[in-house]
Amino acid sequence: MLQNENELQEIIRRVGDCEAEIGKAIIGQKEVIRQVLLALFTDGNVLLEGVPGLGKTELVKTIAKVFDISFSRIQFTPDLMPADVTGTNLIVKEEGQNVFKFEQGPVFANIVLADEINRATPKTQSSLLEAMQEKTVTVGKKTYELPKPYMVLATQNPIENEGTYPLPEAQLDRFLFKIQVDFPTIEELKQIMHITVTSHKAELHPVMNGEDITRIRAIIRDMPMADAVEDYALRIVTATHPELETSPDFIKKYVSCGASPRAAQAIFKTSKARALLEGRANVAFEDIKAVAKPALRHRLSTSFEAIADSVNTDAIIDMLLKEITP
Repeated sequence: MLQNENELQEIIRRVGDCEAEIGKAIIGQKEVIRQVLLALFTDGNVLLEGVPGLGKTELVKTIAKVFDISFSRIQFTPDLMPADVTGTNLIVKEEGQNVFKFEQGPVFANIVLADEINRATPKTQSSLLEAMQEKTVTVGKKTYELPKPYMVLATQNPIENEGTYPLPEAQLDRFLFKIQVDFPTIEELKQIMHITVTSHKAELHPVMNGEDITRIRAIIRDMPMADAVEDYALRIVTATHPELETSPDFIKKYVSCGASPRAAQAIFKTSKARALLEGRANVAFEDIKAVAKPALRHRLSTSFEAIADSVNTDAIIDMLLKEITP
């Protein structure tokens, strides 16, 4: 738990320094950066969705540099095999004998970028499930611990369907957040051009490290949450289920399958993290509203009526937040 007010202010200051340092290389996208940090500080994985060229890969690399933690990138393709991700046992000679030795795959890093994850086959996609959930990798009969802290950031292109394999609901549910990366404004695009097409390169310096992340995670876990705020979050999650009589009519019309208990876990954890970064030791209703979209948008299955009426999950969540009041 927080020892005193000074420790809270120190955390806020250092996280602010991290965001400023990341902002040297990533122009705009402040809300995206904040949401990724919320996931990082709550031990979650993130799915970044956006068209190519918006700096998703650069964002992940920049975060790894600023937090001084190891980084690896996996380019998912249809011919990628599970062993290419997790690693495999190789036969090597030791003292004149052939023995099996485990060669670690790129999944063994503090931050793993799974680039275009929906391009790989379901078999290869599933090789990340154990790493994302259990923070371990099992090869043969042996289980290996992954580095701590650990986080998977996956990217996918929303406009390309050819040659892709949509992530199943069970795997989407393993992502704490699904974050939409939007196209930059003209002013932001101008700044991006100054960095990318000139000899000027942003010099990044480490601000925090893995131990700092672990410390912040422990503080967030111990943060209290008022019963009224907990009930508000749970009412939002429960209301996403069309099979319940108490659910709003638009949910029954537009949603075929509601959010899982992991959605409630995501909202609880990240709302605590947001409160901490906003300088508060208690969670407010606004924190719940702020994290609802990234926590829920990939956990709602829309019905045919939603597709016919061009209603996406973000619009449904907006309606839900208006319907469910604190």
